[in-house]
Amino acid sequence: MSKETILQEITQVDKDDFFVILNYTDAKFDYATHFHSEYELSLVLNTKGKRIVGDSVEDFGECDLVLVGPNIPHSWSGEAIKGNRVVTIQFDEHLMDYIIISKRVFKPVRDMLARAKRGIFFTVDKQSPVCKKIIAMYSMSSINATLNFISLLYDLATCPHQRLLTGSSFDSESVVRESKSRRIARICSYINQHYSKQISLPELAKEVAMSSSTLSHFFKRHTRRNLVNYITDIRIGHATKMLLDTTYSIGEISCACGFNNLSYFNRTFKRAKGVTPGEYRESMQQVLAKF
Repeated sequence: MSKETILQEITQVDKDDFFVILNYTDAKFDYATHFHSEYELSLVLNTKGKRIVGDSVEDFGECDLVLVGPNIPHSWSGEAIKGNRVVTIQFDEHLMDYIIISKRVFKPVRDMLARAKRGIFFTVDKQSPVCKKIIAMYSMSSINATLNFISLLYDLATCPHQRLLTGSSFDSESVVRESKSRRIARICSYINQHYSKQISLPELAKEVAMSSSTLSHFFKRHTRRNLVNYITDIRIGHATKMLLDTTYSIGEISCACGFNNLSYFNRTFKRAKGVTPGEYRESMQQVLAKF
């Protein structure tokens, strides 16, 4: 699979727009996997198929609601069933810089937009207030739609049934953000720079002036993550990107991501993703071949 498979989209969001709403009925799902600099909230109704968001490939059903952050590859491959509907809201990547969003009441929204760098799936049904609000906004006047959009963001941010879609390497900065530690930032930076090689725990500890045992305990205390597992997650995340974006062999990808043993890479990848690297690439090609 070549990099040309994933397209950069020029959206309809103008610099003077707060957001735009796109409404499709009887959608044919003939749009290739793509990315863009805007946030995108997509509601897909009355069909089923497969959804790609970053390194996540999942089946979706009658009601699928997903928020995708800037520059994450995404697409829906659904059945062109008569009566299906897709409502998409795209909004500026700099929304968090707006004065109103900086106010204390919007902290849940800011947190959600930060999480959206990994894609967020919301478990809702067609009759939920959130879905009804999204559908109604398309027919509203500009000011009413804007007020409802702000309300919608808060409703989504406080929705109790939501989960992240992509692997941690799609937003490895989240560990740094959540820990608010300069040492954690240095540790994560070192890992991101050296994940393709064998990472020595003593060398990493030396980088932040700690002993190896202190480093492991420090990282877990501040991030609630096991350090070795975090390094593995970063490598698996980069491997899934290469399987998606390149035509390199699985052996070449294994070495490029710091796995010197192909069998170990296959086992580790399957444990993380539920399928082998070869099965993952094949399933992605089958989905993308439909566009």
